[in-house]
Amino acid sequence: MRWTAAELIAKVRLLAADTHRDSLHAPGGKGRSTMRDCFYQGAGLVFAGLMLVSSVRAQDQASTPTSNDAILQHMQALEKEVQELRAEVTALKGAPTPVPAAAPPVEAAVATPSAPAAAPTPTGLAGLLGPTTISGFVDTYYGFSSNHPSTRQNGLRNFDVQTNQFGLNMIELVADRPVDTTNRLGYHIALGFGQAMNMVNSASPTELGFDQYLKEGYLEYMAPVGKGLQVNVGKFVTPNGAEVIETKDNWNYSRSLLFAWAIPYFHFGASAKYAFNSKFSATGYLVNGWNNSIDNNTGKTVGASLAWTPNSKFSIFENYMGGPEQSNDNKDWRHLLDTVITYNPTPKLSFIANYDYGREEIGLAQERPFGLAKWSGLAGYVKYAPNDKWAIAVRGEYFDDNQGWTTGTAQELSEFTVTLQRAISTKLISRLEVRRDMTDSRTFLRGQGNTGVGGQNTVALGLIYAFTSADAK
Repeated sequence: MRWTAAELIAKVRLLAADTHRDSLHAPGGKGRSTMRDCFYQGAGLVFAGLMLVSSVRAQDQASTPTSNDAILQHMQALEKEVQELRAEVTALKGAPTPVPAAAPPVEAAVATPSAPAAAPTPTGLAGLLGPTTISGFVDTYYGFSSNHPSTRQNGLRNFDVQTNQFGLNMIELVADRPVDTTNRLGYHIALGFGQAMNMVNSASPTELGFDQYLKEGYLEYMAPVGKGLQVNVGKFVTPNGAEVIETKDNWNYSRSLLFAWAIPYFHFGASAKYAFNSKFSATGYLVNGWNNSIDNNTGKTVGASLAWTPNSKFSIFENYMGGPEQSNDNKDWRHLLDTVITYNPTPKLSFIANYDYGREEIGLAQERPFGLAKWSGLAGYVKYAPNDKWAIAVRGEYFDDNQGWTTGTAQELSEFTVTLQRAISTKLISRLEVRRDMTDSRTFLRGQGNTGVGGQNTVALGLIYAFTSADAK
């Protein structure tokens, strides 16, 4: 008899069904025989595959006549193999249920997701300091004045006072542990040494004995109020002005007239800052006064700062401070309004505008011919940095001290500065600066006779090396 491919496939299906006709599960034991089911199903699949291969072979050889006797013998051999498989299935019915072997450790690790690896314990400087950061800088310069005064000092200048010689502007060391919502207690300590530090603390006679080398020192606490109320208590630099004590954080090497004569250096007291969102924040101040850790009267100075940054290119800072600043006089107040506007139209080009207005009521003890002192000034800055290595900054400003309350001489001052910066490395920068100062009162000195003139031309070459322990973490 001749078998077609379809008949062979049907026969294979029939034999496979017959092989698994009887259940291998004992009553109630279906869950224990999973491994046996897999074995039986595999055997049936192997047999079915053999039958299909034979069928395909028969179809491929259709072009070569084959006798029915040969086909019958082949089918009988296949039926014999089926009978042998049935006998093996019957024998397996009485065998005990095999117990699955335990998964090898490697397979178990692959099947079960491993727990995240523990973060390595910090070592070296990072492990020693923890959340505290140590930073600082060294700031030195060489100054030159075309006036060549016998005092070897620039007139009406701040910090870069020494001229025609090398000078140490400042060395600063800072230990800082900032606060946030997870770390609520911190501190900030900044020690300073050099000409700049001497001028900052000489503004009040008590500073030289109390904390001569302390630029800042305060505790920080993030109070759980709303999004976090940051409270600082101690000595901190003033929030007023567009420039700061640290040269590296300014655009020019020398300080502006407004920094030197219109605003204070620091305060001692408390401040509280609240950031409503990423664009707007407010800060309140209650301090002893201007530039004094030990107060000169029993009154207190109050202040407020508002910061608005609507986008990454534009920001406005408005500051106010008012309080009694004259010795043993709580009645006569000093008021200061300070406005700083920054604009960065491109990553390479930046602008700053700074305006200050101050006034102070004059007490009888001052013996002045006027009862109200006023001063004001305006400064503008432009900086262009074509790349990370080079930058040029230009500053121009005007300061009105017509009563001589801040500079000691009734005058109007102006200055124009150009500063070229070159980053020698990531930590070392150099600045070459040319500056022209002018006054209407001939208060600048010239020559060995210290003749009063209306202007001075100066050149400064400064080197600033800055470092931080954050680079070692």
